[in-house]
Amino acid sequence: MGEKIEILIKSLSAGALIGYTFGGWTVLLTLLLILVVADWLSGWAAAWINGELKSRVGYYGIARKVGIFVMVMIAHLIDVVLGDAHYFRDIVIFFYLANELLSVVENVGRMGIPIPNVILNAVKIFETKSEQGKDDQKQTKEMN
Repeated sequence: MGEKIEILIKSLSAGALIGYTFGGWTVLLTLLLILVVADWLSGWAAAWINGELKSRVGYYGIARKVGIFVMVMIAHLIDVVLGDAHYFRDIVIFFYLANELLSVVENVGRMGIPIPNVILNAVKIFETKSEQGKDDQKQTKEMN
């Protein structure tokens, strides 16, 4: 029984930490996590296929991926300070979604795998959403 309570406490603590640092877990964060992992794995696979695999580059990639989630946390905390409902966080997530998806596409291309147009269009959509957020932010500043 003691182990179950310990697991429950750890789960609740992890949930509270995620809620505080990211503003809750959303489908955008799930997609970002999937793309971050897919980018790292596809980069590793492309490097292996092309004989370019180096552990130092892999560790650098992991550090970069952690940095992405740090930026999302910072954007969420900016939202908290400004009272916005995930405005900056979502813009940052869309930016990294576009970036990570483009990187996966490049890695898959390096492996010689054709890329479907629907995936290339998704990159454009994420880039547009990220840019729209920047434009909205600029308009808000001009009004104030």
